[in-house]
Amino acid sequence: MAAKVYKPAAEVNLGPDSDEFYISPNVKAPRVAGLLVKIFVWILEMPIIGSMVLYILKKDNLINKLVQDAEIPEPPLFTSTHSWEDIPEQNVCLTKPDLSPPERVQEAVSCLPASLESTLAGSPPSSPKRWTIRDFNRAYSSGEVTPVQVAKRFLAAVKECSGPGLNMAFFISYNPEDIIRQAEESTLRYQRGTPLSAMDGILVAVKDEIDCLPYPTTGGTRWLGRARACAADAAVVAQLRACGAVLAGKTNMHELGAGTSGINPHHGSTRNPHNPGRVSGGSSSGSAAAVCAGLCPVALGVDGGGSVRMPAALCGVVGFKPTAGRLSNAGVLPLNWTVGMPGILAGTPELNLPLLKSSLSIKNIKLAKYAKWFNDSSEDIRSCCDKSLQMLHAHYGWETLDVTIPEIEEMRLAHYVTIGSECTASLAKYLDKLKRSEIGWDVRVALGVYGSFSSRAYLNSQRLRNRQMYFHKEIFKTADVIVSPMTGVTAYKLQDDALKSGELDYINGAALVRYSIAGNFLGLPAITVMEACKKHYKKPEVFYDLLKKD
Repeated sequence: MAAKVYKPAAEVNLGPDSDEFYISPNVKAPRVAGLLVKIFVWILEMPIIGSMVLYILKKDNLINKLVQDAEIPEPPLFTSTHSWEDIPEQNVCLTKPDLSPPERVQEAVSCLPASLESTLAGSPPSSPKRWTIRDFNRAYSSGEVTPVQVAKRFLAAVKECSGPGLNMAFFISYNPEDIIRQAEESTLRYQRGTPLSAMDGILVAVKDEIDCLPYPTTGGTRWLGRARACAADAAVVAQLRACGAVLAGKTNMHELGAGTSGINPHHGSTRNPHNPGRVSGGSSSGSAAAVCAGLCPVALGVDGGGSVRMPAALCGVVGFKPTAGRLSNAGVLPLNWTVGMPGILAGTPELNLPLLKSSLSIKNIKLAKYAKWFNDSSEDIRSCCDKSLQMLHAHYGWETLDVTIPEIEEMRLAHYVTIGSECTASLAKYLDKLKRSEIGWDVRVALGVYGSFSSRAYLNSQRLRNRQMYFHKEIFKTADVIVSPMTGVTAYKLQDDALKSGELDYINGAALVRYSIAGNFLGLPAITVMEACKKHYKKPEVFYDLLKKD
């Protein structure tokens, strides 16, 4: 199979009339789980036969043709940082850089529109009420409820949904005594009229890829917490703690972030609160599911390839990955240096445009849509997303521009090589001393593939990153946002044969990551929200109302 020869990026037509060929992912790997995945691992780890199998897998899935052996004219681009562009905007307030975390929270709150409704007035709604941070803050300030009361309801709910009846596996670890202690301190501050910020007393769940005392950081494994001590809070956790947030424990995740389903044979597979028989998505599975189930209004995840936004989409919540470098990676497991960073999951998709006094200031928003890519999803997803664009046009006058984003599949494969190479490099000092039996079967396959990537494949991936950075910057000269579905498929069934072994399902995996790669590979901010689709998100089967009246 001849390697691809790329022409210079500047010669590629990005218009709707482009002759660029769209490659839909044609993953050639069957789903395997249970005994079959074990047999496959044994074959893959054989000295000679394993190398032959890996070569065939990479060849059949076009990694060799499109990445490793390709001829690419651009030089490598190793980081996805962006130059600061200070564009004057109407009615926009810039936060002062030297403010403390509580002061920054206060500035953010002052930008939000005032609410005219009483927090807990009236009867409970029939559809799920996703209480916001401000709802909790107002309830605490008014004395309608205290952080201690909410913490106790949270602990009761976690105990119930973690039991054998539901077995939702939202959390890897949580410490009731520590949570109550934090809530008591917050309650006392409210009683004295001295809350630290609007975040005081707010329950925040933390993905077990982020350091948060007093817990070990396992990365979804059963060994990393012993091998790597957690000595201090991660930077993002320290900021939340300084604002008075109640850190509510460490949420479950796909082992080492090396999967998209949230199936974890060590700590239980996180189930989707909308339907516990389906996957929650990954790798920030527990964070997304905990927010979906009403256990906390916000949670932290880590997004290296859609790992915040994918489970957010499958669970029907909001997932946000900021611009590369916007949040500190200090205290986050260094599983993927150049593509991963902390992200945020929250329960409310309502559109707020803070400080914008007139909709006239947003009338000229242009949305870029690559139709072939956009439409490469299931019919129900495609229909919902099309309705969202129609709604934005009807309400705000936003226009959709037809564009071509070249080499989408090439970018997915280049990202895969990058994240895999960085993962094995960062974990090498642990993996070299580790018994293979301590690693999940599906992750052993992933690590085997990651370790097979050559330096040439990695360097060519960074050349492709350079090309994609050019393509996207050109598109952003005429458009403000690139729009797409978040996933190509909805949450699929959680099958029993995968619970103890994990599963290899690269077809569904490729469909789940189809639209998420640019955000990570190019360091762009990205968010998944529900608008036209909100009516489909009914009350989850597993849902808790922590602000209910006793």
